[in-house]
Amino acid sequence: MIVVKGKYSGFCFGVKRAVAEAERLSGANNYVLGEIIHNENIINRLKSLGIKTINSLDETTLTEEDTVLIRTHGEPKSTFDILSEKGVKIIDCTCPFVKEIQNIVYKHYLDGYKIVIIGKAEHPEIVGINGWCDNTAIITEKTEDLTNLPFDKICVVVQTTYSEEKFNKIIKIFDNYGVKKVAIFKTICYTTTKRQKEAEKISATCDAVVVLGGAKSNNTEKLFDICSRNCINTFRMVDPFDFDYEKIKNYKKVGIVLGASTPIEQFQEVISNMEKVTEEIITTETAPVETEVKAENKVNAKSEMEIAFNKIKQHNWRPGQVVVAKISLVKENGIVLSVKNTKADFFEVPNEELINEDKSTYKVDDDIRVMVVGKNPTRFSEKAMAKVIAEEAEFEEIKNGKIFEAVVEATNKGGLTAKYGKIPVFIPSSQIKLGFVNDLEKYVGKTLRLKAEKVESRGPRKQIIASQKVILLAEKEERDAIKAQKEQEFFSNIQEGDVVLGTPVRFAPFGAFVSVNGFDCLAHISDLSWTGCNECADVLELGKEYEFIILKIDQETKRVSVGYKQLQPKPWDTVLERYAVGDVVKGKVVRIVSFGAFVEVEKGVDGLVHVSQISNKWLENPVTALEVGQEVEAKIIEINAEKEKMTLSIKALLAEAEPQQEVKEENSDKPVKEKKRGAKKAESQEPEELREWKDNDVGGASIAEIISNLEK
Repeated sequence: MIVVKGKYSGFCFGVKRAVAEAERLSGANNYVLGEIIHNENIINRLKSLGIKTINSLDETTLTEEDTVLIRTHGEPKSTFDILSEKGVKIIDCTCPFVKEIQNIVYKHYLDGYKIVIIGKAEHPEIVGINGWCDNTAIITEKTEDLTNLPFDKICVVVQTTYSEEKFNKIIKIFDNYGVKKVAIFKTICYTTTKRQKEAEKISATCDAVVVLGGAKSNNTEKLFDICSRNCINTFRMVDPFDFDYEKIKNYKKVGIVLGASTPIEQFQEVISNMEKVTEEIITTETAPVETEVKAENKVNAKSEMEIAFNKIKQHNWRPGQVVVAKISLVKENGIVLSVKNTKADFFEVPNEELINEDKSTYKVDDDIRVMVVGKNPTRFSEKAMAKVIAEEAEFEEIKNGKIFEAVVEATNKGGLTAKYGKIPVFIPSSQIKLGFVNDLEKYVGKTLRLKAEKVESRGPRKQIIASQKVILLAEKEERDAIKAQKEQEFFSNIQEGDVVLGTPVRFAPFGAFVSVNGFDCLAHISDLSWTGCNECADVLELGKEYEFIILKIDQETKRVSVGYKQLQPKPWDTVLERYAVGDVVKGKVVRIVSFGAFVEVEKGVDGLVHVSQISNKWLENPVTALEVGQEVEAKIIEINAEKEKMTLSIKALLAEAEPQQEVKEENSDKPVKEKKRGAKKAESQEPEELREWKDNDVGGASIAEIISNLEK
């Protein structure tokens, strides 16, 4: 196994100085304000020397006899002021790069600038820097926070361990600030930049990378992110003795990247653990260089070095291979790269293969990573490199559960096949939807939303086994939970008789479904109008809001009935506003009974024309003069709105008829009226409808008139 280590590994000079100063302290009155570095081993070592770590000045009462060491992250101005007032001895180990930022911020703050700090607000370094402008700085990592800041003068600084690439992207927002005065200081520590570039090189050329550093270390986290983008087999290591070395034993070339808070001794501990599971270890002081082996294996080292050199000299690169080169010239139509130890020292990369349109971002002597996209002649592309990095990063996100989309290309015996970029995707038939799929062919050409159930990665070969069903199931569970919550809230806040606002959302032959606070209630068609209706659309309009009354609640079956007509006036409630006794109305005969006819004056309002009020002539049965559907005119002779009854008379509108003559029966001198006795008998056998009409005090002709007519 070949092990590649960066030149800038281990403590940076600022951390070295702080740790050395702390170790020189002795006695019971020595304190370090905050963790001196994010490394538990170093902190425990200082603790064993009697040096106390405090997280704030409030944790202990400090006097003139005490000494406080300020760590490399630095502290706010107020901390120095408090310690000076108490007469405490201060050992200021603030990193010179951090101290420079504090000076920039303090000077520009006094000159009226608004301070902007790019970095993590909770990081101790940023907390300290913000204290040099009275904690008024805008601290962010998001470009949207910097859009159209309402300040005429702005000073921008950046956390020393921040990603140079991210910072360059963020500060582009200030290109559009017009006449505003913006002072931008790229205050990233040069050792941080070199470590990040080293990490780029190592991770681009190794089969696996181990990033070693404290769990809380920000710069170690940045190095891990950089390596993860270039190498999918990147592992985080906090303690060399707790790491599972089985994960890396089968890789031929492993890079080891150390954070700034990691002592170089821990690298040796990693090597010693790796020796237990590997046959050969090769380290290097410059990355990426192929080989430098242990002293006892110098012969093999020389031969391998010659082989590696010959390969580079012939630049026998494969398409898709990553190459680290140096910019030797920036031209109008592209850039020229220099690759050492090659037959052709210079290679041109045209503008269309570069990421940035702004050529000022490309500086001579800067390193750049490009990908081989063609041979004979060799052609490089920065865009292709960026695309691969983006795809690898996205592949990692998919492995971690990110939902992605893919177009189904074909079917096979067990399910569907697709591709995400160049990565094959397989969707088992049981994972396509919630139910059973009968016809797989209908999914060909369709785009599915997928989530990786399993990711197979064997070197450059990858495959995703995905499921759409898990997404649909999760969404259904979420919808059901939201629905259940809404239903609970709905039923907790309504009761029968409540008047609510509702919106008809769909019609059915039996009624309208009405949305009330997001819950569908039913307004039966019989509860829409007092006069009845054939269709819901005759009364309601979809999407329009109305008032409804809660008629019935059945929480067990989740059914609620509402009514609309119950909130509307009945036709009889306002009939006296439209009609009066003596009015002549037109209507249609809707029903004929033995004692008269009912005439529809308007929808929902019927009047009775008693048989005695139909004609000037005596009628034995109303059907001899009227028929259902016939249009008639009649005069209102009585209205009882409370009992919803109206009495009409057609006879009142007719001309007076000839008085009736007494008619004798054939072969008899006795007039017809002598049959009164028969009439009295008939009275005891009067029709049931008439008796009901009498009992209900139906308006119309008087009872005496009815009996008189019957006698006739």
